[in-house]
Order: sequence, then C-alpha cells, then structure tokens
Amino acid sequence: MTATLTPPASVRAHRDPNVLRWLGAYASSMLGDNVYYLALSWAAVQAGTPAQAGLVMSASALPRAVLMLGGGVVADRLGPRRVVIGSDAVRCAAVLAVAALLFLTTPGLWPLALLACVFGTVDAVFMPAVGALPARITGKDQLARVQGLRGLAIRGASVVGAPLGGLGVALGGAPAAFALAGALIALSIPLLLSVRVRDLPAGTERGATAWADLKAGLRHVRRHRVLGPLMIAIALGDLGFVGPLNVGLTLLADHRGWGAAGMGWILAGFGTGAGAASLLLAARGRLPRAGLVTGCACAAGSVAVGALGFVPGLAAAVGTALLVGLLTGLSGALCGALLQTQADPAYLGRVTAVASLVSLGLTPLSMPVAAAATGAFGLGPVYAVSAAVCGLGGLVFLAVPALRRAELPG
Repeated sequence: MTATLTPPASVRAHRDPNVLRWLGAYASSMLGDNVYYLALSWAAVQAGTPAQAGLVMSASALPRAVLMLGGGVVADRLGPRRVVIGSDAVRCAAVLAVAALLFLTTPGLWPLALLACVFGTVDAVFMPAVGALPARITGKDQLARVQGLRGLAIRGASVVGAPLGGLGVALGGAPAAFALAGALIALSIPLLLSVRVRDLPAGTERGATAWADLKAGLRHVRRHRVLGPLMIAIALGDLGFVGPLNVGLTLLADHRGWGAAGMGWILAGFGTGAGAASLLLAARGRLPRAGLVTGCACAAGSVAVGALGFVPGLAAAVGTALLVGLLTGLSGALCGALLQTQADPAYLGRVTAVASLVSLGLTPLSMPVAAAATGAFGLGPVYAVSAAVCGLGGLVFLAVPALRRAELPG
C-alpha cells in the first residue's frame, strides 16, 4: 500500500476531502450493515421458529468476542485501511452469495447462521481497523471532529437503514434486501481506495510474531497512565447503560402503558440527543479539559439514566432520554477521541480491540441481569443501580489525575 501524508492539520475535518471520502465509505458500510441485520432477522423468522431466529441473530457474537484481540494485531500489522477494505470485500461477497442462494432455493437456516458467523469473524478485524484509521487520515487536532462525524454517520445509518431494508423486503423479499446490503457495502470499497493514509513513523517496532505483538499491545494499555483507567471507565459506563437502554426501555414502556409507540418516541429522544452531541463535536472540534468534561458528562448522564426509571409521563421520559443521549453521546465520542490521541499510533488497532472487547464482552451481560432484576425488584431499583454503575465510570475520570487532565490536541 502506497501511503502519502494527510493534508495539513489546519484543514478542518468536515472540509477535508480525504476525511469526507472516508466518511462516505464508513456511512455506506454502516448503512449496509443496518440493512443486512434487518434482512437477516426477517429471513431467520421466515425460515425457523422464534428461538431459532434468536440463535441465528446471536451467532456472530462468539467469533467476534473470541477473535477481537487478534483482530487488533492484524489491523496494526497489515495497516487499518487495507484491513477495512478486505473486511468490506468479504462481507459484500458473503451477503451477495446468500442473496443468490435464497433467490434460487429455500435452504433453511444454515446459510443464515453461517453468514452471521462470517460477519462476526470479519467484525473482529473490521472494528479495530475502523478505530485505528482516523488517526492515519488526519491530524490529532481534528480527531474530535472526526468522532463527531462518525457519530452522525452511525445515527444516520440507523435511521435510514431500517426503512430501507424494509423497502427491500417489501419489493423482493429477503434476497432483495441482502442484495441491497451487499451493494451498499460494496460502495465503500472504491471510496476507501481513494483515501490517503500516513505511514507510521520510521523505526516503529513490530514483534517477531503476532503473539508478541498482542502481548506488547496489552502491555501498552496496562502501563499507560490514561489508557488503563480509560478502559475501566468505558467498561463501567457501558455496563450500567446498555441494560436499561436495550431491555429496560421495553419493560418501562410496557409497565407505564405507553406501548411500542411510546418506546419509539423515547428511542427517538435518545437518538436526537446523541446526534446533537455528535454534531456539537463535529462543529466545534474539541472541548477544553476533555478528560474533566467527559467525567462530568458521565456523572450527569448517570443521574439522567437513574431518573428515566422514575418518570411518570411519556413526555418527561422522552425529554430525559434526550438528555441521556446528549450526555452519553458526548462522553462516548470523547472517549473514542482520547483513545486515538493517547495511544501510540503503532498500537492503535490493538488498543481499539481492547476497548471493543471490554464493551462488547461485558455489556451484553447487563441485559439478562437487568431483565431478571426488574422482575424481582421493580424498575426503580434497577435503574438506580444502573445509574450508580454509570456514575462509577464518571468517578474514574474525576478521581484519576492523568485521566482528568487528559487533553485533546487542537
């Protein structure tokens, strides 16, 4: 891969053609992902029982978690752009193959389960590479803006992807939806090929083996004054947040009698708040005292999470959800920017892999626990405990001097 230097750091990310090409590729890939997940769930429900469909939908989780750390090593050894391009090519080919198979025959659940496993395996290298790529396409002073732009792409893809996938299913069934997902993922490849990336500094060390690289990456995180505590803060924040959002909102809407429509409004409030946080970072570029701001946002967000379990009316719940989205969206984007600016560029894929594993490996545990605890103790206590766990994440930011004083260059 021939690499060239990125434009000067003074070029703002939202005006940098190089960053915008990357953003277009990322948005297209994420949009394809959203269409794929809808197509997969529809095809699985049509081909089997609800329990079997659930197994198909969760088939990607195990290979993704098991292989994530190795994926970070691959991203650092081969280069993040090359890995992202290869990942999108494999995902595109797999989705189109299943689309053709479903169009020609009715094979049952096995190709859907296999496709989910392929996606989980590819995600294990795709996610670390995606996290490592922004630092190679722009200057450190623009990484907060890039995180804001990335958040906007994620929110946009989630809003547009579901109806777009539904339209594909309506027009041609699951094969058409899978074909649409493959086409959207394929669109990212030529855009990524046009993205210019920086070489690592001369003399960057690489281990003799992948295992040595993995150990070096874990050692880099463990010994770093900021990265180690940051991983703990991310784990606590996600652990206290995911359960109430994914399971708790459903139970809350049901217990309050708001129904599916009410839950939709609450999710819309959350999405609006998170989108506003991303827009703020994309426009402003950075915030002074990023570590302190992140800790305060985590702490305030934990209060909003706890309040969500006690609000009596739908309008108040929507307003609270908007506040939760704003605060957690801001803290999440700043955490991502701090990871990218604090980590040595040679280790960034592995650092991203550790952060992804911490989030993906621990936070799903909160969902069944939240559901069981709600049945035993009620919504209020569960939301209060979740808020306390989220608050501990903010407390880590505020209590660790190196983390509290961490800055985003700019």
